[in-house]
Amino acid sequence: MEPREALLEAGRIASRVRKNAASLVDVGVPVIDICDGVEKALMEMGGKPAFPCNVDIDEVAAHYTSPRGDRTLVPEGALVKVDIGVHIEGYIADTATTICLNPGLRVMVEAAEEGLEAAIRTVRAGVRSSDIGSVIERAIKARGYSPIRNLTGHKLARYVVHAGKSIPNVSTSETHVLQEGDVYAIEPFTTPKSADGSVRDGPVGHIYIYRKKARVGEVAKSMLKFIQSEYRSLPFASRWVVRRFPGQEGADAFQELVRARCLYSYPQLVERKKGPVAQAEHTVIVTGDGCVVTTA
Repeated sequence: MEPREALLEAGRIASRVRKNAASLVDVGVPVIDICDGVEKALMEMGGKPAFPCNVDIDEVAAHYTSPRGDRTLVPEGALVKVDIGVHIEGYIADTATTICLNPGLRVMVEAAEEGLEAAIRTVRAGVRSSDIGSVIERAIKARGYSPIRNLTGHKLARYVVHAGKSIPNVSTSETHVLQEGDVYAIEPFTTPKSADGSVRDGPVGHIYIYRKKARVGEVAKSMLKFIQSEYRSLPFASRWVVRRFPGQEGADAFQELVRARCLYSYPQLVERKKGPVAQAEHTVIVTGDGCVVTTA
């Protein structure tokens, strides 16, 4: 499949799954059912996960996926971000939606969505990333909320979710220029003005990525070979691996790889004052006079 065709197909799948995500989220639903449901749906449509389905609740802005056996339930009045990655032959679509179970926070969700729409209207070849950050910040503040200043959108490459360049959500000195054909995930995050407007590293999020080889036991060695072959340079969930290597032996081997620093563990990203966070996200291909939104 040609790269552009693969990007568009990944986007179509991601869009359909995102639009159905709200049907999976309700008070009392196990988070692991949402993660498994999203991942199963995108694979049934012919895609593969570009990263584990993130289900981030309230003050958690990013990087939580269920471990195997997770008993976390969606609480009453929650703000639930569902972040979905799909790839076709390594070409990635990244999109997210916020399901609001608290009517009082609906405007904050709309602020994130409006920031995203403003960014998409601004994107074209030759535009500076800082210009996009400025329009996102203005749109969010116009609704009475704050953007998360230390979370950004990011350039996508084949088999790479974070490919070095970023799209800020605030006015900044980051001034790289977008080029025709670039692919970016743009993702504004919003929080109340009473919050800090930034995130810190929190507990482990159960999302990992391959880092290096090391001298480990036979089961761990076999597991690492599987991880390299199956996920390459893409993030993966611990539950995916331990389902493939079941039982205590598999669980021990996974921890052996973590201790040997063969794997990097992404921490959850948590609003510093534990303010609620909303998110909206699309993937775009930059063109000379605008962009193609692959995940619309």
